[in-house]
Amino acid sequence: MTTETSAKAALPYPIVDSGQTACYDATKELAAPPAPGADFYGQDAQFTRNPPSYTKSASGLAVIDNVTGLMWQQTPDTNGDGVINKADKMTWDEVQKYPAVVNAKKFAGYDDWRLPTIKEVYSLILFVGTDPNPMAPDATGMVPFLDVDYFSFAYGIPSEGERIIDSQYASSTLYVSKTMGGDDTLFGVNFADGRIKGYGLHMPDGSVKKFVVQLVRGNPAYGKNDFVDNKDGTITDKATGLMWAQADSGKGLDWREALAWAQEMNSKNYLGHNDWRVPGVKELQSIIDYSRSPDTTQSAAIDPLFKCTQITNEAGQPDFPCYWTTTTHLGGGGQADTADYLAFGRAMGYFKPGTMPGAGEAPAGLGGPGAGGPPAGMAVEGASWMDVHGAGAQRSDPKVGDPAQFPYGRGPQGDAIRIYNYVRLVRDAA
Repeated sequence: MTTETSAKAALPYPIVDSGQTACYDATKELAAPPAPGADFYGQDAQFTRNPPSYTKSASGLAVIDNVTGLMWQQTPDTNGDGVINKADKMTWDEVQKYPAVVNAKKFAGYDDWRLPTIKEVYSLILFVGTDPNPMAPDATGMVPFLDVDYFSFAYGIPSEGERIIDSQYASSTLYVSKTMGGDDTLFGVNFADGRIKGYGLHMPDGSVKKFVVQLVRGNPAYGKNDFVDNKDGTITDKATGLMWAQADSGKGLDWREALAWAQEMNSKNYLGHNDWRVPGVKELQSIIDYSRSPDTTQSAAIDPLFKCTQITNEAGQPDFPCYWTTTTHLGGGGQADTADYLAFGRAMGYFKPGTMPGAGEAPAGLGGPGAGGPPAGMAVEGASWMDVHGAGAQRSDPKVGDPAQFPYGRGPQGDAIRIYNYVRLVRDAA
């Protein structure tokens, strides 16, 4: 039995920094970080907490995350042939059986490997990657959203019938509702394009979807919140060491306005504090409650201690907002015109069930400018607005602009483009 152990985290649920070190305006990288009071002050790179830190095990089979106390398999090469490709991916039924197989072999000296939750998988994401063209013929020049100095990684392989972005890592977290018009759905992290989405367990042609799998062990408290209502309009999460505003902005703002609103609230000593910020993407994801959804609990995907403004979504349903983060979502070629958000209500898309572009096909319903995106979307016969990625998805929006440019969304599932998202402020607790 190996004596290697995971590092003990100072908090049970420390949020690993996104790794983003540059600052951006609405479209491009800035030469210098903006000063307090200036436009675009308060970005992800200006609030570094818990920088990523890893240690390879002596065997090379595992990687210890020194921040979270989690230990990971070093590679998703599940069949052990030394190559990561389509043959390593598993259906949901196979995914559930895989930990028992690995534990029976005492992989890396341990027999307590488990399938990670969505919050555990997301702890590994780093926003130094670039969002690729999903129809690219190969991965030349692409940068994944994962530390490849420590973890093995592979993009989807078009010659095997995949898209470049087919690198969806499975979690143990099933969506409590359904997506794509009625499919059972698994939340996963895509380290190729830097997003969380709910993925239907079946492909449009009826085949069973397959996922990348990488197991974890250690720190069973990771991802579990410990909220305290301070009775003053703030909520402290003792697990992460963060304090949150109990209420949101109450209105939609573009990204520039969201950052400015945080500065305005600080000038007013909002709720007795003047060091509020718009959260980084990994901070905001930490308060998603994946046991809740508008369809099943008639609430946002967040603990009931929090207050969420109700909205009407693109399908005319009562729903809850998407919330901005300070994290820029980089596109290939250096585009910096989108930022990340979390969907606390349905992650809407204009979509026709049973359709999905495959490798080499031209995606239908793609929409508008932003991150070098394809042309504006168009009406598709049989398509309608629906929850395509689930409450708890992390996607990205143009930082500024006119949502009317995107009447049918953008991307293969016609992701809704709102631009005017809501804000929930955060600060470091004492």
